[in-house]
Formats: sequence, C-alpha cells, structure tokens
Amino acid sequence: MADTRIPHQPLKLLDNKAEHKFAIPAKCIHDGEDVSFFLTTKAYSDIMTFLFQLNASMFPRKLTQTSTSQTVEAWELHDTRVPLSPVTLKLSQLLEKLASFIDEVPLDTGPRRFGNVSFRKWYDLVKERLPALMDDHLPTEILALGSGSEGTTAKTELEAYLFGSFGSSQRLDYGTGHELSFLAFLGCLWKLGAFPQTESSAEERGIVLGVIEPYLQLVRRLILTYTLEPAGSHGVWGLDDHSFLPYIFGSAQLSPAIRTPADIPAEGSLPNSPNPPDVAKADVVGRERKINMYFNAIGFIYDVKRGPFWEHSPILFDISGVKAGWAKINKGMLKMYNAEVLSKFPVVQHFPFGSLFAWEKDPAALAITASVHATSQPTRQTTVTQSRSAPLRDPMQEGMRATWAGAPTPSTAGTAAPWATTRAQVPVPDGPNQPTRAPWVSATAVPPPASGNATTAPWARPGAAANPTTRAPWAGRNPPA
Repeated sequence: MADTRIPHQPLKLLDNKAEHKFAIPAKCIHDGEDVSFFLTTKAYSDIMTFLFQLNASMFPRKLTQTSTSQTVEAWELHDTRVPLSPVTLKLSQLLEKLASFIDEVPLDTGPRRFGNVSFRKWYDLVKERLPALMDDHLPTEILALGSGSEGTTAKTELEAYLFGSFGSSQRLDYGTGHELSFLAFLGCLWKLGAFPQTESSAEERGIVLGVIEPYLQLVRRLILTYTLEPAGSHGVWGLDDHSFLPYIFGSAQLSPAIRTPADIPAEGSLPNSPNPPDVAKADVVGRERKINMYFNAIGFIYDVKRGPFWEHSPILFDISGVKAGWAKINKGMLKMYNAEVLSKFPVVQHFPFGSLFAWEKDPAALAITASVHATSQPTRQTTVTQSRSAPLRDPMQEGMRATWAGAPTPSTAGTAAPWATTRAQVPVPDGPNQPTRAPWVSATAVPPPASGNATTAPWARPGAAANPTTRAPWAGRNPPA
C-alpha cells in the first residue's frame, strides 16, 4: 500500500504554463501491474496531495485561546461565512446549469431492468453543450493555454475529466471512479492557477463547500432520477455505493480545531459534535445532514435504502463504533480511500492520464509492494499467451472423444474406453484451462486384459467356457411328485 502521510504543502502550480504541452487524457491502466505502477506515478502523488489539501481546509480553526476558554471557528454546509471566489461561483453555476438539463429529458416509460435509458439522452446533451458551457463559466486565459501550438489545448484536457465525472451512459452507473474524475478536474484547474491563492485555506474550503458539495447534490439527483446503478460496488461490504469524498470532508468538519494543517490530530472530536454512533439514529441524521457532509451522505443512504442501518451499511456501522473520535475516523477514511479507491483495479482502470496528471514515475515515490488484489488481476501477458494457444477444436469433426483418448481411427468405433488404444500424448493447454487430474491417478497406463475383450470375473476357472450358462442353485432337481 502506498504511503498516506499528510503533506503540509499544497499542490504545486504548473511551471511555465505558456509553454506547457497539453495532451488528451488516455487510459493507461490495463491490468494489476499497472495499478502497482500507478501508485508510484506523479498523477497519484498529485491526487493525494490535493485531497490532503482540501481535507485540511475543512478542519475547524483555533482563533483565540486563553487560560480558561478558546474561540473556535467551524464551517457548515451553505455557510455564508465561507468566501467564494469568482471562479468558484462560476463552477457552481455550471453545475446548476447541468442540473437543469434533467428537466429537459423526461424518463423513459418502457420496460427496463436497471437504469433508465433516458440518462443517455441527458449524457448526450451534456456532451453537446459542455464546450460552450466551459467557455461561459471558466477563465478564458486558462482554456486558451496551448492554443498557440498545433497540439492539444488546456480546454481539451479539462473537458475530458469534467465529462467523465457524471457516470457511464453505456453501463448506466455511477461510482467513486467518476467522483475521482471530478476531483482531478478541480486539481487541473488548481495546477493551472485558476483559483486564487489565499491564507488559512479559505479557497480550498470554498472549493469543497461551493463546488464539491453542489456536485454531489447533482449526482445524487441523477441517481434518484435515472436509477443509476453503483459502479464497482462491493455491495453492502463497501463504504458507500456511489461516493467517498463526503465521508472524508464531513469527518474533518467534526474533528478538533487546529491552527495550521501541520497540526492535524490523530484523535478527538470537536466539542458538542454528534457522536459517531448517531449515524444509526434517523432523527439525528435528519438534523445533522443539513450542516455536515458526512451526515448528508448518510442521509442519502436513508433515502435510497430500507431496513436496519447495520444490515444495509455494515462498514459504516462498524466505523461508527470508533471510540477515538472523528479525527480518528478522518485518518482512517484517508487510508481507506487510498486502499479501496486508488488501489482497486475496477475503480481506477478507466481513469485517463494526460499532461497535468501524468503517467510518469515519481522520483520521490517509495517502493510499492503489489497487493493481493493487484496480483489477482489478469495480466496482458496471460491474455496474449491464451490468445496464441491451439486453435479451437471442431467437435463435429472429432466426435465425442475424451481428452485422454488416442488418435481417431478410420472405423467408427464410437466412444473408446481409456485402455482401448495406446494412450496419446495430448498437449496441455496454457493458462488456467489445464485439465484437472486426481492426485491418486497413476502415471502408468492400465494394462490390457490377457485375452479378448471380455471381462473375466476373479473366480473364473481356467479352461472354463468363455460364456458359461447361468444356472439357478435349484436347477436340475426333480420336481416334487
């Protein structure tokens, strides 16, 4: 597993933006070995750095402290004390515009098994209008980067991550991989200098509450409207069917106050915060979901699932038993995000890599030991080996013959017993398709019978007739008079 130590420095801005060569993001993760390499790339390092940066911004702050009291500032959902920069406001308006498209796409009333196919119409509508929406809501000087050359522009690279943030129109699903794409979109904007640099993490706090929270509201509406399936879900044994980020930022909201990101504690909770076990209490969830991202995500689970909380959400229920407070939960959530999202092949296999999140080795990365999950994934080498195996057999030409039967003879003898012919050397196929062999089977061929093909009973006498007549014990007796 990759290291999850919290860096104190924010994500670095791109050097020399004017001469940077942008690239169309492309898929690079094809097997388990690629996942292990991904955990050593610059892209992984930048994703985790940006995530830690946003997470630290949501911790309450110590303002003044005396010997008897301490003034603490914490932030809630829809908090008017959180300043929103012009680009943050524009991004929020962009999400509102995308949400309005839902009203233009009525639900399909035909028979269906999973998601509503009208989601594909909404998806196509977004694809058609997104370039113009980006021109209206993102800084022109950022989108125009790279336009002076014949290569890809910054707008093209940004569009790939933003468009990949709303689910799959093919599978009609949404999951943490799409959420990761939106996080990368915001990270790209940060590296390009679209967000102003502020003190006390004010801009990062505005990104979480002013952009990420409205994005989560949009995708929840999409899920409810078009009944999107969970993507890459572990079922009840996953943290959440669709999202992960609100549990990170929401637990940070309830953690002890700090002065700087370097002071993040490993344990404790904000005074007067709800207790972790309160997630199983519907009345507390209904109250706290209005002001906290963690409980807001729990509330959405209550909206879409029925039954006891411990039954449909056992992982969240187990986490609610943590005694060390919300800071301990926050630290665990960061580790879990690294292990269950960034280190899982089904989640990151669709993540594209461009120039801003590059598929390049990070010189400062520690050596990564491949996890059991990564090593269990199919490799490209195995796929190639299997594809070059012997051509498919034609049963119509071979007849119904067992794998150990000898070469076919001109006569139509039907199904042959294992000892009928000399055992032929059958090539063993590559890969997992090798025939199963019982451990007690001897490598020595079964010897043929002494004469003929008749089966001889153990008690047969030498020289007796080959086919003696079967007689009952009383045969030949005189009948009674």
